[in-house]
Amino acid sequence: QSGVFRLYGRIWSMSTPRLSPSSYLVLGMVSLLGKPTTYEINRQVGYTVGQFWSFPASQLYAETARLAAAGLLDEQREQGGRHRRHYTITDQGRQALGDWLGDPTSPPPELRHAGLLKLFFSELATTDELVALAQAQQAWHREQLVAYQAIMDRYGHRPELARRMAAARLIYAQAQTWVDF
Repeated sequence: QSGVFRLYGRIWSMSTPRLSPSSYLVLGMVSLLGKPTTYEINRQVGYTVGQFWSFPASQLYAETARLAAAGLLDEQREQGGRHRRHYTITDQGRQALGDWLGDPTSPPPELRHAGLLKLFFSELATTDELVALAQAQQAWHREQLVAYQAIMDRYGHRPELARRMAAARLIYAQAQTWVDF
């Protein structure tokens, strides 16, 4: 065994840490934010990509530590106060992120929607339960439309964020489709 394998079009050695989409989310956020704490990354994720990529805070804390241990992030602790950890991306981390961004392949998208799962089994429910499900789902998706619109209103006018706004417009259109359905 040579210790080399191929994953999503990229050649990895056994010494290369295995990275998940969540790893790349962290690397990307650290790159965009400069020298954030994990708390700051979590806030930014919640307001932006958290709208379409679920990422629990506990996983974020574990992932930043793992990426730092792997040499993809540098960690600096504050000497006083709360001893917060600030992260910066290393050259190795920037290379891994660049390789991932440059790879046009990706696994199929995942969709886990409890409302759709309930709809699939709705023949086992009463009409009143089905109507209540539809109303609750529509209300939730309307709330999401408001949140996505706020993001586009806040950042949509900034030309340097045009590509990120494309993702926001797509997720907005998807939420509108759910409401219409």
